[in-house]
Amino acid sequence: MIALNRVCRLLCRAAIVLTCNVLFLYSLSSVRCDDAGAEQWQSLYNGKDLSGWVLVNTPPETWSMKDDMLICSGKPVGEIRTEQMYQNFILELQWRHMVSGGNAGVFVWADDITARGVPFHRSIEVQVLDRGYGESDGHTTHGDIFPIHGATMKPLNGRKGDRAFPTENRSKASPEWNQYRIECRDGTIALSVNGKVVTRGEHASPRKGYICLESEGGVVHYRNIRIHKLPDSPLASEHIAIEDRGYRSLYTGLDLSGWNVSDEGHSHWKPQDWILSYDGKSAPHDQTLRSTEQFEKFGFVIDVRPGDDFQSLELLHGADLLAIIDTLQPGQWSRIEGTLGETFDMNINGKPILSKSMPRSAKGSFSAKPLGSSQFANIFVRTLP
Repeated sequence: MIALNRVCRLLCRAAIVLTCNVLFLYSLSSVRCDDAGAEQWQSLYNGKDLSGWVLVNTPPETWSMKDDMLICSGKPVGEIRTEQMYQNFILELQWRHMVSGGNAGVFVWADDITARGVPFHRSIEVQVLDRGYGESDGHTTHGDIFPIHGATMKPLNGRKGDRAFPTENRSKASPEWNQYRIECRDGTIALSVNGKVVTRGEHASPRKGYICLESEGGVVHYRNIRIHKLPDSPLASEHIAIEDRGYRSLYTGLDLSGWNVSDEGHSHWKPQDWILSYDGKSAPHDQTLRSTEQFEKFGFVIDVRPGDDFQSLELLHGADLLAIIDTLQPGQWSRIEGTLGETFDMNINGKPILSKSMPRSAKGSFSAKPLGSSQFANIFVRTLP
């Protein structure tokens, strides 16, 4: 009996030692896994500047940095986007509105520049809306997800349309912080608001593109923006957003910086947030909007919405006439795209309109001269080799 008791005690001690070793090894492996997971996260904001981001159609004045926060003034309406494209990923960030009813958003799988006639990208939008904005049958302030401007998505928990609605109301009102976790995998998207998944969509297209932060009127703070890239999957080209073509905006949305307009012309050309309006009432020599920057070989995008009195629009490079356009429909946005190199090629709304040889010329300004009232937006240029 005594010998049996000794054997039992020895076995108990061995079991205790084995259990402790297993727990230690498990604990060590857990730490290593956590460390590996931590290494997979990458910060998208360094707390100091906009490194890693591209100013799409907002100027530097829209964005400021303080106490590790990225502060958006809300003016003008527009975006910044990441330098990199992403397909499958988990994005985390915190946001808070500083004005009750403030509006903003996070766009995923976005094109390089904004869509025709709007200050927003073709993308999937994750709504960042303060509770003071109010609710309706068509939207909530708790994390709606929906496709915009040519993107598509099937909502889960939808209401007839293509907007996905949250299953719970979990957002906090201004000026409290909210935590978003956005998981994107192979065209599916899930949003966690303050710790719980509430909104989902699937079959999204595009499903690879840029991530954007939106400015839309109210002051909003962002912080702790980080991303965990997940393995990519084979992807058809129609599901890939338009990659960076080197465009940059020539219009700040705040003023006429970067443009030469006559003293008299200033009373006829008016910045109205993301739209630049011309009233059509100036004398002929005050009609022209001329860039201060000089270009040689370049490409451009310009969106135009003519008024009822519109007759034509001249586009010029220096003193050289590129095109006279008189086919635009009043009240409708049209996108004019062109490239100037050995030839000048132009299309309107994706349809080729003009291709002609151009003499080799020195650098010159890019100018628009409308005859009749017009609105302009999304004025982009890029340098050609």
